[in-house]
Amino acid sequence: MCFLICANAFSQILSSSVEKKTIALGELNHIVITINNLHDKKVSAAPENELLPFHFEEVKDSIAQTKDIYYRRIEFAVFEEGTFKIPELEFKVDGKVLKTIPYEIDVINTAKKGDQINDIMNNKEVNLEVKDYWELYKWYILAALSVIALIIAIIMFIKWGRKAKDSPVVATNQTLKELDSLKKKKYVESGDYRSFYVELIDISRKFISRQYHLPADVLLTDDLIDLMKKNNTISQENEKVVEEVFLRGDLVKFAKTFPDQEAMEKDFANIREFVKRSSKDLEFENLRKDV
Repeated sequence: MCFLICANAFSQILSSSVEKKTIALGELNHIVITINNLHDKKVSAAPENELLPFHFEEVKDSIAQTKDIYYRRIEFAVFEEGTFKIPELEFKVDGKVLKTIPYEIDVINTAKKGDQINDIMNNKEVNLEVKDYWELYKWYILAALSVIALIIAIIMFIKWGRKAKDSPVVATNQTLKELDSLKKKKYVESGDYRSFYVELIDISRKFISRQYHLPADVLLTDDLIDLMKKNNTISQENEKVVEEVFLRGDLVKFAKTFPDQEAMEKDFANIREFVKRSSKDLEFENLRKDV
């Protein structure tokens, strides 16, 4: 008996109580936990506003402790209908674990048809800083910037990209590459004059169409020569080269002439120089238009 009396006198006693077991949606309720006979011992428990489970919205969590008593009062509300359980809550006193009894809270909806609806909780005012606005709207801002960048890129492509592809320098370089490819086929060395002139004139016609914007790819040789002379876009020196090579090419195609290697090499060199000199024709034409 003395032992039991001493044990009860010096052991800690935990008690808990819940104000209501049945509450309405959003109605405030309280749970109170008290520990007696602490004898200046430290109590460890979950931090403020973190003791109750998920469904219980803690509104206020008050903790007070004296030399012998630990007192904790939690004001909470539940915003869903149903039965929710407050499990055993643990408190450590000098390494010893004390637990409360579990509670079941029934939450009911007391609203009726026609009742005025009021906010359960007041709206909270939050002061937002620049970084907060950035976090909220950064994806919209980035999307808008991407769209603007895409529009600018399309405009630049339309305005300058196509011009760059059709520019005299690009046309000249492309044709010079095609002429180099023709030379590598060694039609001149093998004496295949027909294939040589067919490809040489095709390359030249495409170049004239692209560089001078003349329908050289569809006109007969005589018509093309006549158009070049009337158009005055191509210089007389270049006209002479085109006329000589194109007429000789027509004769070769119909087997009316058989050029030797020297003549083929000369025609190739003349067409190559004509392609290189074409930029001067265009410069002169631009000056003439300006005047």
